[in-house]
Amino acid sequence: MKKRSAFSLLTSCAQGVRHCYVIAVITMLISILLTFLSPQIIRFAVDSVIGDKEFQAPAFLTAAFDQIGGWDALRQNIVFCALALLLCAILAGLFNYNSLMNLTYGTEKLTKKLRDRLFAHIQHLPFKWHTDSYTGDIIQRCTSDVETVHTFIARHLIEIVRTIIFVISALVLMFSMNIKLTLVSAAFIPFIISYSLLFHRRVSKQFLQADEAEGALMVAIQENLTGVRVVRAFGREKHELKGFGKKLDAFTNKWIDLGYTLGFYWGIGDFATGSQLLAVVCAGAFWAAQGRLTLGELLAFIFYTQLLTEPVRGLGRRLSELSKTGVSMKRICEIVDAQVEKEPLDVLMPDLSADIEFKDVCFAYGEKEILSNINFKVKRGSTFGILGSTGSGKSTITYLLNRLYELPPGGGSIEIGGIDIRNISRDHLRRSVGLVLQEPFLFSKTIKENIAIASASGDLDKIRKAADIAAVDDNIMDFGDGYDTMVGERGITLSGGQKQRIAIARTLMLDCPIMVFDDSTSSVDMETDEKIRLALRENSGDATVILISHRINTLMQAEAIIVLHDGKIIQSGTHEELLHEEGTYRRVYKMQSDAGLGNR
Repeated sequence: MKKRSAFSLLTSCAQGVRHCYVIAVITMLISILLTFLSPQIIRFAVDSVIGDKEFQAPAFLTAAFDQIGGWDALRQNIVFCALALLLCAILAGLFNYNSLMNLTYGTEKLTKKLRDRLFAHIQHLPFKWHTDSYTGDIIQRCTSDVETVHTFIARHLIEIVRTIIFVISALVLMFSMNIKLTLVSAAFIPFIISYSLLFHRRVSKQFLQADEAEGALMVAIQENLTGVRVVRAFGREKHELKGFGKKLDAFTNKWIDLGYTLGFYWGIGDFATGSQLLAVVCAGAFWAAQGRLTLGELLAFIFYTQLLTEPVRGLGRRLSELSKTGVSMKRICEIVDAQVEKEPLDVLMPDLSADIEFKDVCFAYGEKEILSNINFKVKRGSTFGILGSTGSGKSTITYLLNRLYELPPGGGSIEIGGIDIRNISRDHLRRSVGLVLQEPFLFSKTIKENIAIASASGDLDKIRKAADIAAVDDNIMDFGDGYDTMVGERGITLSGGQKQRIAIARTLMLDCPIMVFDDSTSSVDMETDEKIRLALRENSGDATVILISHRINTLMQAEAIIVLHDGKIIQSGTHEELLHEEGTYRRVYKMQSDAGLGNR
């Protein structure tokens, strides 16, 4: 995938509002023109109205003066010059207001589109990308980094353009009045710009380090908040505070170092621009005393130099913001450039009420092999069980079946009804394979909304039926607001078993032809587990059910069972067959029976 440049990303997001930026620039130019006209009016008033220097005015101005009584009338009513200054100031303010309004509108629309595109792109990134990325860092890129870009475009970009136009326009006007004094003023500009560019290169590295430190801080906050129960349960408050303090110190020190660098630059910049104004005043006063420069021209030069001082002095600030924005845009582009899940145009959407077959399936996370030559077949409408220890590859099988992870080339195949799942539409496959995980995620919504979140039906009777099969309806009705009870963030207000049963009900709402329960009753007591299994058998209809569990009693009713160990199938058969065979299944059954867990 070709990497998208920051400029192309921003211009694509600016579609529909580009005219706002054109209008903003045009009105800004007019505002600058009116601002630069004011020193010329002052120069004219001092030299030609108060003084007696002949003013070479254009023909239309001369004609206008003649209509009001000529130069003598203007000299007797110098208030006209003051009114002209006031008019220029008012018009300059109005055009500047129009420029800022268009810039603000365009930037807000651009930023909205950038946020929308980022969020939409993240939704379509592979599951592996999410597991390899830190949530806090992703959040920081989508909030803080986007806000940095927004601030730069809304406040600083137009100022950089304004500074360039200010410098060019002011130098042209100053050269037209006095070349020597212009050279005195302009002599400081190359130094200021060169110093700003050197500073830009230095500060960009510091901004990157500060941004990365902020990302690490966001990760620490996010992990602490989502794991608050673990922190409290194990009395880890002091440890977490200490770890957070280290990250906060690192973040603070990065910004303190950055502040020192910025302060040093701004101090040098202020000294340079102050020296520029001092040089203009001293040289101009000397030449004015010699009669080589009029008083009006000197005043105009001082005004132009002052007009240049703030934009040129602020150039370093703008460039430092440019550095910061460049870092933020790079981090945003890293998300946008990430490869989304793509499918060929000829993907299939077959009926998935069919046999499932794993053929020589091999899979690894990086260098670590998880599955090795896995072969098994699940008959349509049957219940299939998978037993295995932690890390044996049980959950990986479900991720591969759902195409959350893709099989690598040469990694075998997974077929449903004889069709390789790589040729089946992902959306169609995931809508047809209901997956209930050991650690389900619940949204901060009502219980009713959580159960119906993936279903087109919001019918309460259907929701309650699914909840009843999952043996959670009675628990829900015991809550004060019943199905309208709000679930805390990540389901924190519910017990582990309640969350698992609500997740089961959510999957049952989909009426999927294939249902996978990945240790989804591990937090449920034995009696409730048995109740759920009986209800599932009675209500699953023709659905193919895959049960993954470490409990023998959960698997014993399955028509076929496989036992995984270190990513390999070491046993397969029915419950009765495996009990009569020496191996892991029989050993686990005996241990659970002795503990009163395996013979229910």
